[in-house]
Amino acid sequence: MSIGKEKDSALAPYRILDLTEGGCMLGARILGDLGADVIKIEPPGGSPSRIPPFFKDSPHPEKSLFWFVYNLNKKGITLDLSKTAGQGIFKRLVESADMVIESFRPGHLDRLGLSYTDLIKTKPDIILTSISPFGQNGPKAHYKGSDLTAWASGGYLYSCGDPDRAPSGISFPQAEFHAGAEAASGTMVALWHRRRSGEGQHVDVSMQECVIACNFSIPEKWDLNKTEFMRFARGVKLEREDLCLNTLWECKDGYVVALVTAGSPELHRASMEKLIEWMDEESMADDWLKRLNPAVDCDSSTVTLDTVRRMEEAFIKFFKTKSKIELYEEGALKRSILLGPVDTTEDVYKNAQLKSRDFWVEVKHPELGDDLTYPGPFAKISENQIAYQHRAPLIGEHNIEIYHQELGLSMEDLFRLKQTMVI
Repeated sequence: MSIGKEKDSALAPYRILDLTEGGCMLGARILGDLGADVIKIEPPGGSPSRIPPFFKDSPHPEKSLFWFVYNLNKKGITLDLSKTAGQGIFKRLVESADMVIESFRPGHLDRLGLSYTDLIKTKPDIILTSISPFGQNGPKAHYKGSDLTAWASGGYLYSCGDPDRAPSGISFPQAEFHAGAEAASGTMVALWHRRRSGEGQHVDVSMQECVIACNFSIPEKWDLNKTEFMRFARGVKLEREDLCLNTLWECKDGYVVALVTAGSPELHRASMEKLIEWMDEESMADDWLKRLNPAVDCDSSTVTLDTVRRMEEAFIKFFKTKSKIELYEEGALKRSILLGPVDTTEDVYKNAQLKSRDFWVEVKHPELGDDLTYPGPFAKISENQIAYQHRAPLIGEHNIEIYHQELGLSMEDLFRLKQTMVI
């Protein structure tokens, strides 16, 4: 996909002021991908989100790969909101904006005189979207939050780790990304409402509530079956207290995920039969395994532990003779065995389907003298195609464009504001 301005992009008429940090920056990034004019506001000297990893492992705030990804399609200015002059400039920016997205602790904007109540005095139909660990009000609103506390309080960690130990954290911090994505959705709903009614809104996004959705069917197990989900590090714990089913299998070059030892006959019978058939073709299925009737012998409600363990021993040996791509192409695609590879970052980059869909996009970085490869748009849209308009901004890159050309501040004013660290 070429990098260029899309005049007919979905959100082209709208401007967003982005005050978020960390993974929450994804929210405005999504809206920027849809064509909104996003202005990322960071403190003078640079955002604390200009963090590792760095381009070619060269530590520098202008080389943060994290910053690059989550601020693509944004312009960038510097502004100190803690100073009276900075607050005044921000209100002037709000006059030409449609939406503001922020991730400060609840009450922070109130103390600066920039709360929703304050902003609607400047722009009555402004939309303010606030992201915080536990929402803007309630018993935990002013609690400090982190990725770990979000996942724990959202219930997801209950499913992570060994059953005889404390829950374990998940691999990569991502609660803020969920919150950012939900913030983008909530902001668009508020925009739809404004187009129908003329009213702005304050959108309140709780990170805790966002990650609850990641629990999938775990809460329903109690509501529907009155059974508790039991965690098991390498697989799933079924209703039977004595039965844990392995789902993670080591192969020649990594791991695959497959539920092939027991389960619902309707879901797994054919898959297990195909796997045993494949093993038999390669002389790796003994007579006992070939005599198994998956529909009868492997039903999760009646299967014996001895049967499960003997199957696991046989499957472990077989999986170790195959690579991930062999198991995927021959097993999953050709034989309809329920399994999938555990992909590394390199595997994802080389994924044939993503390549065939031209998913990866080259973005020019003149300041680095290089082009970087980015994941492509999150959706292909028949109309209003998503386009990457520009790489993430340098520190204060668009100060002159926004402050001088748009707000009409003189160059002398800009020099003074820079000297006093307002911008």
